[in-house]
Amino acid sequence: MLTSTFSGRASRSQHSFVVNELGKEIVLGTYACGTLLPKDNELEERFGVSRTVLREAMKTLTAKGMIVPKARIGTRVTNRSHWNMFDADVLVWHIETGVDVTFLRHLSDMRHAIEPYAARLAAQRASKDEIAELYKYADEMSNADSNENFALADLKFHLALHGASGNPFMLSVGNLIEAALVTSFKMSSPYGEADRHVATANRHRLIVEAIERKDADAASSAMEQVIKEGFERLSSKLS
Repeated sequence: MLTSTFSGRASRSQHSFVVNELGKEIVLGTYACGTLLPKDNELEERFGVSRTVLREAMKTLTAKGMIVPKARIGTRVTNRSHWNMFDADVLVWHIETGVDVTFLRHLSDMRHAIEPYAARLAAQRASKDEIAELYKYADEMSNADSNENFALADLKFHLALHGASGNPFMLSVGNLIEAALVTSFKMSSPYGEADRHVATANRHRLIVEAIERKDADAASSAMEQVIKEGFERLSSKLS
């Protein structure tokens, strides 16, 4: 997700191009929930693709919960409650078409529900090597010389922390963390603001120090603070 954001998502196969264009239009409301997509021959002509490519693209969007094909009726856009919001593409489409405070709050709510407990588990289970890795990424955040390097170090930190929790299910929520970082990068990166850059990196270092002390309460609290400050920074941009 981060890589595609920095690269502008420019290089795509025909299949992924169709999926991306239709996915964004569905999220944007160009094709509203409950309505039918244009007929296959219209979409084939619009995108200049074969029926095989279009069908594969439709299968992909169906798997994401965004559309449902009906024989002799057409392909209908589903209600948003059916969309897989853990899917990387669905999250990116929301970000690319514009986020609001409600979206940011929902994302923050999910992070609060998951990451502080991951930090708590890491304080109980992390090995010395895993703690060293967390320190490494915190240092990379401090020393980052670009928006991209800061965001990548930040992402590596959070994913490494999920791994240090010792719970493999924690790694499956990585798309949520990426979405939060992509949103931060697009709206309010701390890079270029020396005080905020240092403060953000130090907040992450406090998490590692608590994990190293095996202080689960402090690790959880420090993570909550990182998420809280991130939400406040981003939501202020929309107020």
